[in-house]
Amino acid sequence: MTKKNILIIDDSALMRRVLSDIINSDERFIVCDVASNGLEAYDKITLNPKLYDVILLDINMPKMNGLEVLQKMKEKRIKVKVLVLTIHSEVEYLLKAVDIGVNGYLLKDSESAELKKAINAVVNGENYIQPSLIPALNSRL
Repeated sequence: MTKKNILIIDDSALMRRVLSDIINSDERFIVCDVASNGLEAYDKITLNPKLYDVILLDINMPKMNGLEVLQKMKEKRIKVKVLVLTIHSEVEYLLKAVDIGVNGYLLKDSESAELKKAINAVVNGENYIQPSLIPALNSRL
């Protein structure tokens, strides 16, 4: 089985380390790269978009936020699957991300098993929205 390559984009070094440990503990995935801000991430993605199977993307970051990275990817027609991993449970962020074309949206307070489930869903072409956010999303659509 070929491991799926994951790019982690988060401005917190601790979060990148914890996410890497969780993801690398799963035989299906490997963290092949990390970025600490949106600009660095965008440069890596545009340089070699086919390298990454899934991008884990934080929203709040310096230099370019996650939603701006998503928007630029859409404008350039970069088709890498993206799972937003954020502290933002407000439905406005979720709606904006879905509108831009994100493949998944998960809160950082999720259990590691749910993170792996979300990554696996996105890898397999499914969309994944944190279950606790679905009622708020449905009420706004």
